[in-house]
Amino acid sequence: MGVLSTCLAVMSAHPAHSRTPAAEADRLARRLRHQVGQAVMDFSMIEDGDRVMVCLSGGKDSYTLLDMLQQLQAKAPVRFELIAVNLDQKQPDFPEHVLPEYLTARGVPFHIIEQDTYSTVTRVIPVGKTMCSLCSRLRRGALYSWAAANGITKIALGHHRDDILATFFLNMFYQAQLKAMPPKLRSDDGRHVVIRPLAYCRESDIAEYAVQQQFPIIPCNLCGSQDNLQRKAVQRMLAEWEQLQPGRSENIFRALAHVSPSHLADRTLFDFAAPSAQSGATPLWPADAADETAATQA
Repeated sequence: MGVLSTCLAVMSAHPAHSRTPAAEADRLARRLRHQVGQAVMDFSMIEDGDRVMVCLSGGKDSYTLLDMLQQLQAKAPVRFELIAVNLDQKQPDFPEHVLPEYLTARGVPFHIIEQDTYSTVTRVIPVGKTMCSLCSRLRRGALYSWAAANGITKIALGHHRDDILATFFLNMFYQAQLKAMPPKLRSDDGRHVVIRPLAYCRESDIAEYAVQQQFPIIPCNLCGSQDNLQRKAVQRMLAEWEQLQPGRSENIFRALAHVSPSHLADRTLFDFAAPSAQSGATPLWPADAADETAATQA
């Protein structure tokens, strides 16, 4: 993907600083373009000849994703196709005309999958319970099936940096796992490659860009408000941390890319027995000493 470096440099070029609203908007657009281009290069997301399915929900993130990939496509030295795909889940009052009209005006090839996942989710999940997990699984299944049937080589999702951070803490707090959303992932069955080109982008930047571009946002009404979702609680926690110490979220995100397996405790990732077995050295922290220290601290 080094062939995209020229494109990235061109997209990042900018004139002298200015504080006018137009200049600020231009600076935001350039920042997002740079971050998307950098993520595409860092994780080898897009290659020559790819058919990229852009999953378009009608929310700010997926609109921004499509917009950025279109700009990248226009300047990139590699050729790739973009196909916008929306899953019409048959939610009540869903404005079916919005996305086709928008995509036609933008000249973007698109397809609308019609599948009544709404009825399934509302039938299976009790009133007041979180619907996100089941809805996500059904949506993913429909999108994967269409991708497999239509020669798609990459599936682009609109998850951004803050989604990745929230997922990391959700997995740690509730699943006891150090796991997040990777910028690039092969599906469990090996048939699909999922990419997240917005991985370096902040949600606040995306929200501001969506307003500037006047994207025709379609709200998700399937789950109602569900204000007590665990994800929302984690997002509030991260927002409070960022207020107390600006830059903390960025440092946490960088930590996800600088992992030291030997300084964690996963024996499947690091052979803790090998160093002492090879050198004959005794453990630096004997078990009895550790127990004594723990008892003293308690």
